[in-house]
Amino acid sequence: MANIFDIRVLDKDKNETTLEAYKGKVLLIVNTATECGFTPHYEQLQDMYEKYRDKGLVVLDFPCDQFGHQAPGTEQEIAKFCSSRFGVNFPMFAKIDVNGENETELFRFLKEAQGFKGFGEGQQADFMKDFVGKAHPDYESTSDIKWNFTKFLVNREGEVIDRFEPTMDMAEVEEKVAAVL
Repeated sequence: MANIFDIRVLDKDKNETTLEAYKGKVLLIVNTATECGFTPHYEQLQDMYEKYRDKGLVVLDFPCDQFGHQAPGTEQEIAKFCSSRFGVNFPMFAKIDVNGENETELFRFLKEAQGFKGFGEGQQADFMKDFVGKAHPDYESTSDIKWNFTKFLVNREGEVIDRFEPTMDMAEVEEKVAAVL
């Protein structure tokens, strides 16, 4: 398996780069969308970034338009929306596909390291089980990303140590992030 820091990605200006600059940091890698019911996660992600960045946390934002066309616009339009609406200043990258024939190497790597573990319990989880299940009855058997704002936690050594579905309470995500720092 490749080293996560060597994987090639495109920055928000579509310049090829790697994640090498983040070696030694704790990463929270997220596929995002600006017109999704989970879009308020941006605010919580920014709060977490501000709270823990001095301890080594970096949130990496990968916009994805694969789920209900909920990430329209260019990278610059998305960045402007995120900064003006939620004060986001963590790194954003170019729009990507997280599943399918055009999925990026990064998300293939992340999904191989941490498969789908379920949506959890509660109203949002029940909604997602029903919603995703209608379109993909076998969704539980694949490691595919199910929706926007799926998050992957990567430790300082580059190991993918957890996956959080968008239905997971952000306080629980923060607790797990803090434990790794």
